[in-house]
Amino acid sequence: MLFMCYPKCSTCKKAQAFLDASAVSYTLRDIKLDQPTKEEIALWQEKSGLPLKRFFNTSGLKYRELGLGSRLDGMTRDEQLDLLASDGMLVKRPLLITEDTVLVGFKEAQWKEVLHL
Repeated sequence: MLFMCYPKCSTCKKAQAFLDASAVSYTLRDIKLDQPTKEEIALWQEKSGLPLKRFFNTSGLKYRELGLGSRLDGMTRDEQLDLLASDGMLVKRPLLITEDTVLVGFKEAQWKEVLHL
C-alpha cells in the first residue's frame, strides 16, 4: 500500500499517525520530492471512481495562484492530468493507494472502513 503525503502537512501527519497506531504496513512517498506521474494520477483517478477535480488541492497556494477554481471546468482531462503531474503541491493529500481503491484526503472513518479496522 502506498501512502503519498507532504510531511509538513498537518492532515498528512494525522493520517500517518493513524496508520502507525493501526499497525498498517505502507510505503511512504513524499508528494513534493517524488511527485506522481500523469499515468499514475490517471490510474488512481479511475481506481478511485472520483472525478479528477477531487485530486486537486483546492486549499493550496499554488491552486489559488494559478486561478484554477475558475479554469478547471474549461480544461480537458489531459490538460488537468498534465497540470497535476507538473507539481505535487497541486495534488490533494494525503493519498492512500491500496490494491482495491484510492483514498483522497483523510477521513478516519472512511480509512477504517477501507482498511477493515
